[in-house]
Amino acid sequence: MHFTINGQAVDAEFDPRTSLLDLLRDHLGLTGSKKGCNQGACGACTVLVDGERINSCLALAVQYEGRSITTVEGLASEEGLHPLQQAFVLHDGFQCGYCTPGQLCSAVAMADEVARGVPSLVTADLAAEAIALDGDELRERMSGNLCRCGAYNGIVAAIAETFGERPERMEAAA
Repeated sequence: MHFTINGQAVDAEFDPRTSLLDLLRDHLGLTGSKKGCNQGACGACTVLVDGERINSCLALAVQYEGRSITTVEGLASEEGLHPLQQAFVLHDGFQCGYCTPGQLCSAVAMADEVARGVPSLVTADLAAEAIALDGDELRERMSGNLCRCGAYNGIVAAIAETFGERPERMEAAA
Protein backbone atom coordinates (compact mmCIF):
# COMPACT_ATOMS: atom_id res chain seq x y z
CA MET A 1 0.00 0.00 0.00
CA HIS A 2 1.14 3.53 -0.76
CA PHE A 3 0.82 6.58 1.51
CA THR A 4 2.32 10.04 1.72
CA ILE A 5 3.37 10.53 5.32
CA ASN A 6 4.85 13.83 6.44
CA GLY A 7 5.51 14.68 2.81
CA GLN A 8 7.38 11.44 2.05
CA ALA A 9 6.16 8.59 -0.16
CA VAL A 10 5.82 5.43 1.90
CA ASP A 11 5.04 1.90 0.77
CA ALA A 12 4.05 -0.61 3.44
CA GLU A 13 2.75 -4.14 3.70
CA PHE A 14 0.65 -5.01 6.73
CA ASP A 15 -2.40 -6.89 7.93
CA PRO A 16 -5.51 -5.08 6.58
CA ARG A 17 -6.92 -5.03 10.13
CA THR A 18 -4.09 -2.73 11.29
CA SER A 19 -5.18 0.64 12.62
CA LEU A 20 -3.58 3.76 11.18
CA LEU A 21 -2.06 4.43 14.60
CA ASP A 22 -0.45 0.99 14.75
CA LEU A 23 0.84 1.37 11.19
CA LEU A 24 2.47 4.67 12.10
CA ARG A 25 3.92 3.56 15.44
CA ASP A 26 4.66 -0.14 15.08
CA HIS A 27 5.42 -0.51 11.37
CA LEU A 28 6.88 2.88 10.44
CA GLY A 29 8.52 3.94 13.72
CA LEU A 30 6.64 7.25 13.95
CA THR A 31 6.02 7.15 17.69
CA GLY A 32 4.92 10.76 18.15
CA SER A 33 1.22 9.90 17.99
CA LYS A 34 0.23 8.20 21.22
CA LYS A 35 -2.10 5.33 22.04
CA GLY A 36 -4.06 6.69 24.98
CA CYS A 37 -7.49 5.11 25.33
CA ASN A 38 -7.52 3.21 22.01
CA GLN A 39 -11.25 4.04 21.85
CA GLY A 40 -11.26 7.49 20.21
CA ALA A 41 -12.12 9.31 23.43
CA CYS A 42 -8.87 11.05 24.41
CA GLY A 43 -7.42 12.45 21.16
CA ALA A 44 -3.81 11.48 21.93
CA CYS A 45 -3.67 9.68 18.57
CA THR A 46 -4.92 12.62 16.47
CA VAL A 47 -3.24 12.96 13.08
CA LEU A 48 -4.11 14.90 9.94
CA VAL A 49 -5.35 13.19 6.80
CA ASP A 50 -5.50 15.60 3.86
CA GLY A 51 -5.54 18.37 6.50
CA GLU A 52 -8.51 16.96 8.44
CA ARG A 53 -8.03 15.67 11.98
CA ILE A 54 -8.89 12.08 12.77
CA ASN A 55 -8.44 9.69 15.67
CA SER A 56 -5.94 7.28 14.14
CA CYS A 57 -6.69 4.56 16.70
CA LEU A 58 -10.19 4.15 15.19
CA ALA A 59 -9.12 4.26 11.55
CA LEU A 60 -8.02 1.26 9.54
CA ALA A 61 -4.83 2.12 7.67
CA VAL A 62 -6.20 0.63 4.43
CA GLN A 63 -8.89 3.34 4.42
CA TYR A 64 -6.22 5.97 3.91
CA GLU A 65 -4.19 4.42 1.12
CA GLY A 66 -3.06 7.09 -1.31
CA ARG A 67 -3.85 9.92 1.10
CA SER A 68 -1.59 12.52 2.68
CA ILE A 69 -1.04 11.89 6.39
CA THR A 70 0.65 14.34 8.74
CA THR A 71 1.78 13.31 12.20
CA VAL A 72 3.28 15.54 14.86
CA GLU A 73 6.71 14.72 13.40
CA GLY A 74 5.58 16.40 10.17
CA LEU A 75 4.53 19.72 11.71
CA ALA A 76 8.08 21.01 12.10
CA SER A 77 10.12 21.99 9.06
CA GLU A 78 13.82 22.12 8.29
CA GLU A 79 13.76 25.71 9.54
CA GLY A 80 12.53 24.66 12.98
CA LEU A 81 9.49 23.99 15.07
CA HIS A 82 5.97 24.84 13.91
CA PRO A 83 4.86 28.13 15.54
CA LEU A 84 2.33 26.20 17.65
CA GLN A 85 5.06 23.87 18.90
CA GLN A 86 7.10 26.92 19.89
CA ALA A 87 4.08 28.41 21.68
CA PHE A 88 3.52 25.16 23.60
CA VAL A 89 7.08 25.43 24.92
CA LEU A 90 6.71 29.12 25.74
CA HIS A 91 3.38 28.69 27.55
CA ASP A 92 4.11 25.35 29.26
CA GLY A 93 1.38 23.70 27.22
CA PHE A 94 2.42 20.25 28.41
CA GLN A 95 3.48 18.48 31.54
CA CYS A 96 3.95 14.80 30.85
CA GLY A 97 3.65 15.46 27.10
CA TYR A 98 1.56 12.39 26.35
CA CYS A 99 -1.39 14.31 24.89
CA THR A 100 0.79 16.97 23.25
CA PRO A 101 1.14 15.39 19.77
CA GLY A 102 -2.63 14.97 19.47
CA GLN A 103 -3.26 18.46 20.86
CA LEU A 104 -0.85 19.96 18.31
CA CYS A 105 -2.30 18.13 15.30
CA SER A 106 -5.85 18.84 16.40
CA ALA A 107 -5.17 22.55 16.92
CA VAL A 108 -3.56 22.91 13.49
CA ALA A 109 -6.63 21.37 11.84
CA MET A 110 -8.97 23.36 14.08
CA ALA A 111 -7.39 26.63 12.98
CA ASP A 112 -7.95 25.61 9.35
CA GLU A 113 -11.60 24.81 10.12
CA VAL A 114 -12.06 28.28 11.63
CA ALA A 115 -10.34 29.93 8.66
CA ARG A 116 -12.70 28.07 6.29
CA GLY A 117 -15.72 29.24 8.33
CA VAL A 118 -16.75 25.81 9.60
CA PRO A 119 -19.03 26.50 12.60
CA SER A 120 -18.92 24.69 15.92
CA LEU A 121 -21.65 24.04 18.47
CA VAL A 122 -20.95 27.40 20.13
CA THR A 123 -20.62 29.55 16.99
CA ALA A 124 -23.16 32.29 17.63
CA ASP A 125 -23.63 33.67 14.11
CA LEU A 126 -23.76 30.95 11.49
CA ALA A 127 -24.02 33.54 8.71
CA ALA A 128 -20.91 35.45 9.78
CA GLU A 129 -18.14 35.65 7.20
CA ALA A 130 -15.48 35.12 9.88
CA ILE A 131 -15.50 33.15 13.10
CA ALA A 132 -13.59 34.63 16.01
CA LEU A 133 -11.47 32.05 17.77
CA ASP A 134 -12.36 33.24 21.26
CA GLY A 135 -12.10 31.20 24.45
CA ASP A 136 -15.45 29.45 24.02
CA GLU A 137 -14.79 28.53 20.37
CA LEU A 138 -11.32 27.27 21.16
CA ARG A 139 -12.40 25.15 24.11
CA GLU A 140 -15.34 23.64 22.22
CA ARG A 141 -13.27 22.82 19.16
CA MET A 142 -10.51 21.21 21.24
CA SER A 143 -12.89 19.30 23.53
CA GLY A 144 -11.99 15.98 21.89
CA ASN A 145 -8.42 16.23 23.16
CA LEU A 146 -7.97 15.46 26.84
CA CYS A 147 -5.02 16.29 29.06
CA ARG A 148 -4.76 14.11 32.14
CA CYS A 149 -2.19 16.45 33.74
CA GLY A 150 -4.43 19.51 33.58
CA ALA A 151 -2.14 21.68 31.43
CA TYR A 152 -5.20 23.26 29.79
CA ASN A 153 -4.28 26.87 30.64
CA GLY A 154 -0.96 26.55 28.81
CA ILE A 155 -2.56 24.68 25.92
CA VAL A 156 -5.26 27.33 25.47
CA ALA A 157 -2.72 30.16 25.75
CA ALA A 158 -0.44 28.54 23.15
CA ILE A 159 -3.25 27.94 20.67
CA ALA A 160 -4.70 31.39 21.23
CA GLU A 161 -1.34 33.07 20.70
CA THR A 162 -0.73 31.13 17.50
CA PHE A 163 -4.17 31.11 15.90
CA GLY A 164 -6.65 33.23 17.85
CA GLU A 165 -7.16 36.16 20.06
CA ARG A 166 -4.55 37.18 22.60
CA PRO A 167 -4.62 34.99 25.74
CA GLU A 168 -5.24 37.90 28.10
CA ARG A 169 -8.45 38.80 26.24
CA MET A 170 -9.54 35.16 26.27
CA GLU A 171 -9.01 34.83 30.01
CA ALA A 172 -11.13 37.92 30.61
CA ALA A 173 -13.90 36.41 28.50
CA ALA A 174 -13.79 33.01 30.24
